[in-house]
Amino acid sequence: MIQRIQTIYLFLAGLLSGGLTLLVKLWIQAKENTPIYIVDLFAGSSVFEKLVPVLFFASALLSIVTILFFKNRQLQFVLGRLNLLINLFLLGLLIYLSLTLSGETAVSEKGIGMLIPVFVILLVVLANKAIKKDEDLVKSVDRLR
Repeated sequence: MIQRIQTIYLFLAGLLSGGLTLLVKLWIQAKENTPIYIVDLFAGSSVFEKLVPVLFFASALLSIVTILFFKNRQLQFVLGRLNLLINLFLLGLLIYLSLTLSGETAVSEKGIGMLIPVFVILLVVLANKAIKKDEDLVKSVDRLR
């Protein structure tokens, strides 16, 4: 059913991944004192920098699509696991980029945008737990028939 708690978790995960990409900065460059947002990485020089916003939007899209499969809980669970893998890869990529930035001393502070994948992972894990709970409930009722 669409009014379950996992819908709220998945909607919040999609909102965090897709909605905050325009509002939350990843880091601030000290020389120019300009904030770098997630969408600004499309103009980056390396493939890894261009991959970060794509993964953010893929995670958001996958969270919203997962909500639409409310009748097929097994597929919802699998899509949740796929979303977890995307966000774990994204977290690793952000850590790699923050550690290998050219002129590390030029980056004065990291933004809260680096923690978005952590929050999304937490929300997707909670959603998968609720999906698993629903699936176990349905299976237990089927056994009683």
